[in-house]
Amino acid sequence: MAGFDRLTGVAAFVCAVEAGSFSAAAQRMNLSRSAVGKSIARLEARIGVRLFQRTTRSQSLTDDGQLFYERCLAALGELEAAEDELEQGRREPAGRLRITLPALFGRRCVAPVLLELAQRYPKLELEVAFSDRVSDLIEEGYDLAIRSGALPDSAALVGRYLGVQHMIVCAAPSYLAARGTPRTLADLAGHDGIVYGRDIRSAQWRFVDVAGGELIGAIRPCLCFDDIEAMAGAAIAGIGLTRLPYWLAAEHLQAGTLVHVLPETRSSPFPVHVVWAASRYLPYKVRLVIDALLARLPPLLTAPGSPSPAVLLTAQTP
Repeated sequence: MAGFDRLTGVAAFVCAVEAGSFSAAAQRMNLSRSAVGKSIARLEARIGVRLFQRTTRSQSLTDDGQLFYERCLAALGELEAAEDELEQGRREPAGRLRITLPALFGRRCVAPVLLELAQRYPKLELEVAFSDRVSDLIEEGYDLAIRSGALPDSAALVGRYLGVQHMIVCAAPSYLAARGTPRTLADLAGHDGIVYGRDIRSAQWRFVDVAGGELIGAIRPCLCFDDIEAMAGAAIAGIGLTRLPYWLAAEHLQAGTLVHVLPETRSSPFPVHVVWAASRYLPYKVRLVIDALLARLPPLLTAPGSPSPAVLLTAQTP
C-alpha cells in the first residue's frame, strides 16, 4: 500500500499548478479549497520539500516543485494512456467531458452531434456551455472548444480545422420584387442593408476575388443587430438585404423565404476549429468527439458551389 500512498495529493498538486491557484483547482476537481490545500500540504510533508511559494496575492513553484511537477506530469500521462487503452478496448467512452461552444452556432450545428453521441454512449457525461465569450480552456477546465475566426499562435493549445463559414447575401422575395435584384457589388449601394455589429455606420461587406484579393461592397444600412438570428428574421420580413452564414440561411433558402443574391460572390474566409489543451495523450472520449465533429460539421459549413477551403488551413494540426 505504500506505493499507492505516494499518489495521494499528486492529482491535486498538478491541478493546482495548471489552474494557477488552489481555488481554481478546487473548482475543477469539485472539491473545497481547504481540501485541495490540505492534500497538497500532506504531500509536501510526506516528501519533505516545499512545492509552492505562496503569498496573499500569488503562488509559484519552487525549484523542487518544478522538478516534481514535470515528473508527476509524465507519470500521470502514463496513467492516462493506460486508461485510454483500456477504454478503447471496451469501445465505450465514459466520464465527464466539458465543452464550450459559440451560442447560436453551438445550438444549431454542434449540439445535434453531441446529442447523438450522448444517446449512443450513455456513460459519456457531456457538460456543455453555450457562450460567445472566448473561454480560457486551461483556467476554466474545458476539454474542448469550438472557435470561429483565425486562431492565434499558442503553445498551450492545439486546433483542428473543421471548415470555413461561408457568408452569403440574401433577401426575401418580397423585397427583391419591390426593389429589384442587385447583379454586381456596385448595385448594393442602392439597397437597404441589415448589418451586423453595434454601429450602424459599419456598412461595408467584404468579399474576395478568384485571386484572393479583397473586394468591398458598400450598402446603405437600415438596421444594425448584434444577433444573426434577428438579422435573418428582419430579412425574411422584407426589410432589406443581409449577409448570413450558409448554415443559418440554408433552411430559409430551401423554404423559399429567402433568396441567395449575388451567388457568384465569395465572402472573406471565416474558419472554424475545434481546440483543446496540448497534452502528450488525447483521451479516447475526446478523440471520439473530435472525429464526430470532423465528420458532421464540414458539410453544414460549405455552401453549394463554394471552392474547397483546404488552402485556408493555417491552424496547428495534430
